Parts: sequence; C-alpha cells; structure tokens
Amino acid sequence: MPVYSMTGYASASSQSTPPSENSPASSGGTSTVSVEIRSVNGRFLDLGFRMPEDLRGLEPALRELLTAKLKRGKIELRINTQRENESNWPQPQPEQLNKLARLEGSVQNWLPKAQPLSVHEALQWCKGGGNVTEKLDEPAMEAAKACVQGLLEAREREGEKLVAILMERIKHLRKLADAAEPMLPAIVQRQQQRFLERWQEALASTGAAQTIPEENLRERALNEAAAYAIRIDVAEELGRLRAHLEEIARLLKKGGEIGKRLDFLIQELHREANTLGSKAAALELTNISVEMKVAVEQLREQVQNIE
Repeated sequence: MPVYSMTGYASASSQSTPPSENSPASSGGTSTVSVEIRSVNGRFLDLGFRMPEDLRGLEPALRELLTAKLKRGKIELRINTQRENESNWPQPQPEQLNKLARLEGSVQNWLPKAQPLSVHEALQWCKGGGNVTEKLDEPAMEAAKACVQGLLEAREREGEKLVAILMERIKHLRKLADAAEPMLPAIVQRQQQRFLERWQEALASTGAAQTIPEENLRERALNEAAAYAIRIDVAEELGRLRAHLEEIARLLKKGGEIGKRLDFLIQELHREANTLGSKAAALELTNISVEMKVAVEQLREQVQNIE
C-alpha cells in the first residue's frame, strides 16, 4: 500500500446540463461548478466546507465522501458556481413577463403608492427567477468526487517523497549507530581504569588501606568498577535504537495508515538518543548523540505529515 502525506491540493470542475429553450428560466447558458480541496497535517480528520448556501444540502454527502477516503488531516473544501453568461443580459420569456406583471399589479392594488418596476429591476428578476441551483447538485458531486481522487493522487506523490527522505534519515542514523558501537569496549575499559585509579587515590587520601585488608579492598573496587561499567555501557540503547529503525523502515515499506505508529516510534528513538547522551562517558559518544538527536528531530518533522 502507498504511504499518503496529509498535505495536498486538488481542483476539479463540472458543468450542468444546459436548460431547454422553452424553460422560463433559460438564458441560453450553462453553470460551472468548481471544487477545490486543500489538505494540511492534523492529528485527526478535521473537515471544513465553504460553499454557496444553495448547495449546503450537499454537506452530509460530501462529508461521507471525504471520511470514506481520508483518515487524518485538516481538510478544507470550497465550492464555487458560475454561469457562463452571468454578466450578460437575460432574455425574458413571455411567461416570466406575464407573471411579473400580475405580481406588480397585485402589489399596486394593495400598495397604491408603490413605485412601478424599472426595466433593470425586471431584467434582474428574470435573470434570477429560474431555480437553477437544484440542477447543480449532480455536477457538484461529480466535481467533488474527481477532486477527492486528485487529492489522493497528490497526497500519494507527496508520500513517496516523504518516504525517500525518511529512508535517508534512517540510513544516516544506522551509520551513527555503527560508528558508536566499536567505541564502546575501549571507552568502557578506559573509564573503568580511571575509576580504579581514583578509587586508589581516595583510599590513599583517607588511609582506609591501612585498616581494611587488601583483598577486601580489591574485591570491593572490582565490584564498583563493574557496576560503573554497566552504568556507562550504551550497547542496549544502540540495540533498541536499531530495532526501532528496522520497524520504521518496515512500516514505510508496508504503507497504509502508519502516521500514528511512526509518531510513537519517533518518541522512542528520541528517548534512546537522549539516554545515549546522558550515559556517554566520552566526547566521541556525546557528539554522536547530538547528531542522532538532530536526525531524529528531522524524522519527526517529516513523520508529522504522514497520514
């Protein structure tokens, strides 16, 4: 399965069926419905709609369409409508003018002081008198379906780029872990030797060597040195870090809805890198830990865009 990004954009449009010439509302043109969808990252699926009030009845169907295809992200869907001859003068039909004349006569009978309709007002009434919006539901849904498909394709292309970036970061982290591992035995041995030297200095300064048997002191020193070596050994941290990297790579190859699982694994990677830095007993390990933290943070930034 592909990996989808939560960032994407798509647009689509559809035209309504032209009204017949005998239709009272006909002005000889068609209506175009344009749909745009913008998507950015988000923890959950957050849907927003901006559309003409005449198309608000489509919101439940649009919401069902989006939730069936998208799982995470902040989605904004916009619908705009435009008539082909919106700026042209309409061609009033006799039926429209007769109806308008009857309405004007009724108003003047009840309101004798009412002003007669102007030519401009009559034309505006004829222009908007037809119920065209009802015919836009079908083209609006058609455009929305095409737009959602375009968004999925855009998010898939963006997801491919994210996977390439993440795999490169994973490769870099593996190299850092491989560079740190050969240092561990020498660093542990060196720090253990330093510990024993300081132990002897402490015994000499306090005079404990004169009152405690040498064999007991040696056994105690070796035990303390072993405990200290365990505390500064980061082999387990490197092992867990490699395991997390393997799991991230496996999920990226598997694809699907992996964003939340990747978020958790990135947290674990960050924890191991922090532990490595806190236990580092040599400058070389400290430098590697810093580089690991930078790489993990770069991973986190990219993973936040994955669905």
